[in-house]
Amino acid sequence: MRNPSSLKQEFLKKWIKGLQICSATKKKMSIIERKKAIKLSADIAMASTRKFTTYWSHSLLANASKDDTNKIIINNILGNDDISKRSMIFKKSSMGLLAMSQKIIRCKKIVTKSCKISRQRRQLNFSPKQVEVGCTISRKGRKMISPISIARKLVKKRTQILKSLIPGGEYMDNVSLIKETLDYILSLRVQVDVMRHLANASEITNPKTSL
Repeated sequence: MRNPSSLKQEFLKKWIKGLQICSATKKKMSIIERKKAIKLSADIAMASTRKFTTYWSHSLLANASKDDTNKIIINNILGNDDISKRSMIFKKSSMGLLAMSQKIIRCKKIVTKSCKISRQRRQLNFSPKQVEVGCTISRKGRKMISPISIARKLVKKRTQILKSLIPGGEYMDNVSLIKETLDYILSLRVQVDVMRHLANASEITNPKTSL
């Protein structure tokens, strides 16, 4: 991760440029449209500061590029980078995400097959202690879910939630997800710090408007 100070400067520069492009593209905007323009330009500026080094930035820019208007903003914010180079990077990124998704599918198939074998063993009347993974049998013969099984379910559920929050997270494995999440959080912190400083500066220069 680069120096936060230089990241903030680069983000602010690109964000302002994105806002200028948004305002030039559409002169009259409603409050909702302005909010969307601010968020869009901020997201693109934040992703562009990562220099195509993270999956979340690739995914964010790729999703934004689906709209033709957003493509204009992206091309202007990214500056004089070679278009063919960018397209090649996007292609490599999409291939990497595809490989990750295929790996996840294979893992799911393995888990499904394991569960199927486990059910077949139950039908063959194997000993409950040999079959029931993550479960214990009480003295009264009742099946009790072990803390390990509960913890696994919680981890799985929270991992799914995290994947839904990180751009491109659904294609990441758990190790990549942790790395990408940390980088994404740091980038969001840079974005929030810049916005907070601008808001504070606006309140100081225009105290009446903040009332």
